[in-house]
Amino acid sequence: MAEQVDINIQKLRRYIVIGVAVLIVVVGLKKSFIILQPTERGVVFKPYSSVGLDIDNIKGEGLNLVAPWNDMIKFDVEEQQVEETMDVLSVDGLSISIDVSLRFRPLPDQIGYLYKQFRTSYISSLIRPELRSAVRQIVGQYTPEELYASKRQEIETRIEDATRIILAENNIELKALLFRSIKLPNSIKVAIEEKLAADQEAQKFDYLLIKETKEAERRRIDAEGKAAANKILSASLTDKILLEKGILATEALAKSPNAKVIVIGGGDGGLPIILGGQ
Repeated sequence: MAEQVDINIQKLRRYIVIGVAVLIVVVGLKKSFIILQPTERGVVFKPYSSVGLDIDNIKGEGLNLVAPWNDMIKFDVEEQQVEETMDVLSVDGLSISIDVSLRFRPLPDQIGYLYKQFRTSYISSLIRPELRSAVRQIVGQYTPEELYASKRQEIETRIEDATRIILAENNIELKALLFRSIKLPNSIKVAIEEKLAADQEAQKFDYLLIKETKEAERRRIDAEGKAAANKILSASLTDKILLEKGILATEALAKSPNAKVIVIGGGDGGLPIILGGQ
């Protein structure tokens, strides 16, 4: 009986050992075969080698084989967006509230370097601080009116260019930067809008004045042209030319079928007089 119990215990031990081995193999295989989605990239960390983080060997989408004792760190490389609302000071010390959106994406082939420097917290550790810094520094060089109206695009472009340089140096591609809204104190906003309306009215007046001036100049030139033409025509109409034209006109009338009375030599210069006709 004791021998039978020993045999059963030995079998149980073997089953346990086999089960543990199978479990280790299954877990190892599951950890070794890693599938990355189209918007994901992976970088391998080798804790038991001198390499450590294999920053130059980036794993792409699909099935990837990794040794079970190594770790795969996944990175999302699709385009993302951050939004910031901040209060900044203009060049004259006025507080302005600005909402800014920034679209970006990590460079897929450089995520190893990005992870080595910032791990996965690069948005809070890099992007947001650099965006805030660029906005405050550049907006602080302009007046509220320039920010609100006349130089808004210029300011956006300067902030975008400054932020793009910093992010590119840290393996992030900036896609776009946009001011969603700019909020000024109501009194300043009303004053700026009134000034803009006055400027537009002045520009409209200047346009109409220029238009009327050009039209008057056009009429003057047209009148001078007509006067010159009449002067030339008057100088060219001699008595002989007028007599010739009168003779030609008389011949044309005489040949017409309408009834008429012609008095020969009754007109100026001996031209006939046509008394009547139908």
